[in-house]
Amino acid sequence: MPRVLLILAVLALVFYVVSIVDCAVQPPNRHRGVPKSAWLAIIVVLPVLGGILWFVIGRGRRQTAAARRAPDDDPVFLGSIGSISDQDERIRRLEEELAQLDAEGVDPDGPAAEPTDTTAPPAGKADPDSDDPRRGSAG
Repeated sequence: MPRVLLILAVLALVFYVVSIVDCAVQPPNRHRGVPKSAWLAIIVVLPVLGGILWFVIGRGRRQTAAARRAPDDDPVFLGSIGSISDQDERIRRLEEELAQLDAEGVDPDGPAAEPTDTTAPPAGKADPDSDDPRRGSAG
């Protein structure tokens, strides 16, 4: 019997210390009912009962972090990007501007250069593959 009482006394002491430490390290917004100093006083004055009250009543639940959403699931984000009709209107205006540029024949990147034939030799120079009397006969 004395062993059982000794074990219970040690467990009560451990519970008492854990209750005090847990109450002391909690942030102020996690206490319910009375302020942190009042909870510490309750735990110290009523060792086991104060600890039980602290864990059952005084200790606030941990608030879960707000679930993260992907941008396409967030209604605030979706409302901020504008409506589909705004995008359609912008695309329509850009297509009209491109059609006007095509109708004018103006290249938006600058004047168009005439294509050059790179296979023909420049004017005044002989074709290097022609029979040149100085080169001898092809053979």
